[in-house]
Amino acid sequence: MRLQIDATVVYALGKESTDKVTLEDLKVDSPYNTYVVSELPVGPIANPGEAAIRAALQPADTNFIYYVLDPKADAHFFTANYNEFLAKKAEFGN
Repeated sequence: MRLQIDATVVYALGKESTDKVTLEDLKVDSPYNTYVVSELPVGPIANPGEAAIRAALQPADTNFIYYVLDPKADAHFFTANYNEFLAKKAEFGN
């Protein structure tokens, strides 16, 4: 299963983190494009903050593998169900 994280595509393209990623962007030929390559990125894409380091050291015990941004709430929706992820993605206009 590919990682398929927009942040790696944003990094590969040199975009800003607030830029919307398009379907064309997902085709970029880069070892950082986790929509194309099956491995983890070849290197880091950012410097983690304290909260990210703490989360990596003490991860939450969940089954979540999908997430999508709810732009109205400026928050992420997490789920372990792919169909639920697709429904929320459509609902949020992503």
